Amino acid sequence: MKYQGCLLAVKDMAVSKDFYENVLHQKVQMDIGAHVIFEGISLQQGYAELIGVPADSVKEKAHNFQTYFEVENLDEVYSELKQRSDVLWVHEIKEYPWGQRDLRVYDPDKHIVEIAEDMGTVIKRFISQGMTIDEVAARTMFPVEAVKLYV
Repeated sequence: MKYQGCLLAVKDMAVSKDFYENVLHQKVQMDIGAHVIFEGISLQQGYAELIGVPADSVKEKAHNFQTYFEVENLDEVYSELKQRSDVLWVHEIKEYPWGQRDLRVYDPDKHIVEIAEDMGTVIKRFISQGMTIDEVAARTMFPVEAVKLYV
């Protein structure tokens, strides 16, 4: 068995496809109308009918699932998203105890999308701030050997 990615139920394929292409900068791998495949994620319009459940059983804002993306420059992505009036925020940039910063928004169908700094960027930021390798390892919970790969 080979994992192929997740599938998100969408109401309006044009709106959702635009969001994933133009807001999240994902590249379409295959588009067959009601089903669009990106790397690691697919969109499906008419999902309830496809699996044979009532349309009203497909819930918005379930808050029990998210897609996850990593970036090197979170501030740049944040700036880009703040310029859009159509982005609905879960939360703006926040930093976690291990030093990684992220933000979360809803896609057009109210699926949560997390966009976070990749941990290599976090490690490099801490090193540039003068932290020692041991301090970075303790803060990020990464092994010292893994931290050294980014120095």
